Amino acid sequence: MVINFKKFTIMKKIKKSIITKKIKNYKINRQIRKSYIPKAGDVAVFKVLNIGKHKALQGVNGNNSYLFPGDLILAAFGTRYAANQFEGYVPDRYYPRYQILGQGGVVGVLESMHERYKNIGPTEVRLVGYAVDENNRVVNTKYYEEKPAIFNPFNKRDFPIILSLGSGMDSGKTTTAAYLSRGFYRQGKKVAYIKLTGTVYAKDCSFVRDGGAFKSIDFSYVGFPSTYMCEPDELLNLYETLLQKVEVGNPDVVIIEIADGLLQRETYMLLHHDEFMKQIDYTVLSAVDSLSVKSGIEYMENIEKPPVLLSGVFTASPLMIKEVKQFTHIPVFTLEDFLDKKKFNLLFPPFKDEPKMIAHGESIR
Repeated sequence: MVINFKKFTIMKKIKKSIITKKIKNYKINRQIRKSYIPKAGDVAVFKVLNIGKHKALQGVNGNNSYLFPGDLILAAFGTRYAANQFEGYVPDRYYPRYQILGQGGVVGVLESMHERYKNIGPTEVRLVGYAVDENNRVVNTKYYEEKPAIFNPFNKRDFPIILSLGSGMDSGKTTTAAYLSRGFYRQGKKVAYIKLTGTVYAKDCSFVRDGGAFKSIDFSYVGFPSTYMCEPDELLNLYETLLQKVEVGNPDVVIIEIADGLLQRETYMLLHHDEFMKQIDYTVLSAVDSLSVKSGIEYMENIEKPPVLLSGVFTASPLMIKEVKQFTHIPVFTLEDFLDKKKFNLLFPPFKDEPKMIAHGESIR
């Protein structure tokens, strides 16, 4: 038996990103790097050229793996939609340089960036070769060694599903979901959390899990580097797949977060998909200021799913809370309110045999 020590050394030095955590056995094909047109989820080895916005990757355990020029990384091609950061896409041809679009290991071609990053720029990489299997097929992270469930609009669940929405990026959706989970956890309820859309990054799932969710997963658990530019059927099947993964634990309530704002492509598609919205029992809205709260409420009322609770960044300002309360009776929750048992139990009765929620003076489920 002859061991190729040079190949072993190279493979050992490759820093693996979290999106490639399930990829174990692969070879590096350098010959096809200029001729093969990648798809979202295709895995490749890249060499770091210069350090910009992303100074580290999330490793397979969610830890930071800091980057230096010359490092080899295992990452996946994907898209990115982040109004406060980057917009990027899967390349439609070979490029001498690619950009790291997300810290979870998403690489692509940068289309635009927020002004705050213009002086820093993206971290850039060069494609070394594609990761291929024993049949020389490019390895893809999406549904790696598993099959998607097919969305069934007639499936009925025994637990309520709460949709955590926001007026935009960084409006407080995940924080709301985490504190909502904490409130249910303190009632003795089993809470499951799903982040349905976005770009792979383990922080959000960890945050909500630490808040009290017994199961906290996102799209990357079935290999999606991101969900930007997914088609409706793909999103619906992803929803069904993730929901089936959490419902085996018999949750009392499931919280689903959709990334970015109400007008973002995938969010808009899901909110206007009748069969998907029939699966949703209640919505909660996070927003950055009082005007976005008002606009968000009106938007959600137009699709007949008004929020049962308001929270988010705006609740850090007592004056904004006063402004909001002038035009709506929908309960406004600060972070402290989620931890106030009396307030929380008033809106969400703690006993399973009682109605699941009370809002606007009427019994809900």
